[in-house]
Formats: sequence, C-alpha cells, structure tokens
Amino acid sequence: MFRLPNLARSGPGIWGLVCLAGLFAIPEGAVAQGSADRYPIRAVRVIVPYPPGAGTDILGRAVSERLGGVFKQPFVVENKPGMGTLAGAEFVAKSAPDGYTLLIAAAATFGIAPQLYPKSPIDPMRDFRLVGLLGAANFFLVASPAFQAKNVRQMIDYVRSNPGKFNYGSAGSGSTHHLFMEALKKDAALDIQHVPYKGSILAVPDLLSDKIQLMFLDPGIAVPNIQSGKLIALGTSMAKPSMLIPSVPPINATVAGYDWSGWLGVAAPAAVPSQILARLATELQRFERTSEYGELLRKMGMELFVDVTTPDQLADFMKRDIARWAAAIQASGARLE
Repeated sequence: MFRLPNLARSGPGIWGLVCLAGLFAIPEGAVAQGSADRYPIRAVRVIVPYPPGAGTDILGRAVSERLGGVFKQPFVVENKPGMGTLAGAEFVAKSAPDGYTLLIAAAATFGIAPQLYPKSPIDPMRDFRLVGLLGAANFFLVASPAFQAKNVRQMIDYVRSNPGKFNYGSAGSGSTHHLFMEALKKDAALDIQHVPYKGSILAVPDLLSDKIQLMFLDPGIAVPNIQSGKLIALGTSMAKPSMLIPSVPPINATVAGYDWSGWLGVAAPAAVPSQILARLATELQRFERTSEYGELLRKMGMELFVDVTTPDQLADFMKRDIARWAAAIQASGARLE
C-alpha cells in the first residue's frame, strides 16, 4: 500500500514537496471546465437597464423564464435603469465573470450611451461579450397627415425643395429616433430641424396636428396610427419591410445602404468562460426557433436576427454597430453630461 511520508515527524524536504505537488496538482483549466459543466448551480441575476414594463423588460422576463425552466435554476430579473442604460451595464461589467450575472443589452447600451456620456463607465468591446441577439425593432418613418409626400422619394424631394422649413420629432436628444433621422439627413442631404420630446408618445399629438412633420416611431406606437389612417407611413428603418405592415417599403429601397434597428440582446462580462456562454447561446437559439417566441416578437413588433449567432459573428456585429452609431452621433452633434 502506498503511504505518504510522515511530514510532521521528518519534514517534507524538497523531494516530498515535489511529490505532493504532483499528487495534488489540478490541470490548468480543470476547475473552470468543471464549473462550466455544472452551470448553473444557483440563481442567475438578469439585469434589465430599463424600468419595469418597458419592452426590454417584457422580453427579458420571457427569456429569463425560459432559461430558468431549461437549467432548473431561477433566472431572476432585476431592473436597474439610469444613465441611458449605463447604470445597469456598469453593474454587470463589474460583477464576477462567472455567468451568474447577465445583461439584457440594447443598441442604446453599447452603441449610443457610451458615446454620448463623456465619462462612460463601460467600454462595450472591452467589458462585454454578446451571448446572443434577441431581436430588432423595425421603426417606421411616418409623416403628419397634412404632409405632401406619400413615400420616401417624394419626402426627399419635398424637403430638399423647402430647406429648413420642416421639423422632425424624436424621443429626445441621442435617442434612436433622433439618430435614425440624423443618419437619413446625412445620407439624403436633407435640411430639416430637430424637435426633441421627453418620450416618443409625447410627440404624437404634435405630429398629428402638423406642428412637426416627420418622425421615426417604434412599431408599438406607429402601427395603430398607420392602420387607422392618422399617420402616413413612408418607410421602415431596417432594410426589409416590417412583418406588421409588409406593404410599407424599406427606406433602403430609395436610400441605398440605409439599415437601422433598435436591437436587443443578452450580454455577459467579457471574462465569462466560453463553455458557459456556449450553453446559454444554445438555449437562446433553441427558444428563438419556437412558435411561442415568434409570436412574442410579433406582438412586440420585432424582427428576429437569423444570421448573427456564432461568437465571431456576434463580436463583428457589435464592433460594426458601435462604429455606425458613432458616425450618427457625430453627425447629430448630440452630447449628454
């Protein structure tokens, strides 16, 4: 029978220490691999950087409920709004990189807010990895009922022939609504004035009364106003028609290269083990293929990303998206303190 030397009596000596090190050494990566194989063994916190009841919150809770059922551990949603979603993002970035704190991220979280705030507490490319994309909101470019243009081509010609005469609304300086229009202004060489509101819903009465003439609206607000005939639908922000009103053509059909969306995704601290990210990504993709998830997105007016799934594709998407938002923000001159 093999016996360990009596170290208390004789002292370990150099040879004894070497033997013990060999006996009890753990191969590099074995602990991390073991933890990943057992993940999760306790509750997972899912941080939503928006208030309860927002679309991001609704989707985040649906995804959390699904993951909790699959992994047999609670995925608990916590709302941490503030600083244009940076408050919640900072909390996740500074959490332990063990897969037990996740973020429901948005285009605003990685593409907009870090570039609007001069002292951003996060660097998206350094601090995070995208686990998967949940979907994208295909916004509608709408016009007041009195506006004398019924499609994007007519709108461009009409605005160009009346420089500085028309106004467009947004949900606030630096919002997706604002930056979508600034990108279109740049691409189509338009001279039109920005009128910011404290939320898109507050701009609708002025849009209906022709105090402002144009605006990008998210589907939840745009669709009922378009279908009732109160607003004119000119085009969609993504380079494809909305599944909610397929007859509205994309702006891209007139302005080549125009393709913008308000996307949502799941992110984790950058140092979370790849095995854990892969397990989460697999279950997210499995959920996204269900009719239940498709119906949820339809109700929220969102589209599914079908070609951005692998770690390399997600990293490339994030890098390109941040660069595009940076250009739009620079063009807009938006800045927050």
